Amino acid sequence: MKAETWIFAITTIFLVLVTPSYWFITGAGETGADWTGTSALTMTGLLTLMVTLYLGFHARKMEPRPEDKLDGEIADGAGELGFFPPYSWWPLWAAATLGVMVFGLAMAAWWLFIIGGVLGALATCGLVFEYYRGEHAH
Repeated sequence: MKAETWIFAITTIFLVLVTPSYWFITGAGETGADWTGTSALTMTGLLTLMVTLYLGFHARKMEPRPEDKLDGEIADGAGELGFFPPYSWWPLWAAATLGVMVFGLAMAAWWLFIIGGVLGALATCGLVFEYYRGEHAH
């Protein structure tokens, strides 16, 4: 994970350098300054800093992966890589119920929002518990 840490660290340094420059170029605190862009760059810099610290902390605690070693071979990375879930229809239904809820809010149709909420709870339960029954049960 050291390579990923360095990528995010370089991005953080870039954003730390660009944010004050952007603020100065767009008006430096004047009434017409672009505070939206400056705020977005500041928050993006803080986000990349958070990811950098997280990856750096975990990179020190775990043993290096084959791609992190200078003398690593392709065969060192062979074997099981982890669990990859199969297809699922539940995210589609969860997204559809969220769409119904947002549409209900936009049209001030509270009855539609409530129906979407109930169906959304069912879709969320189906998504959470899909590996406990059926073809892919553990």
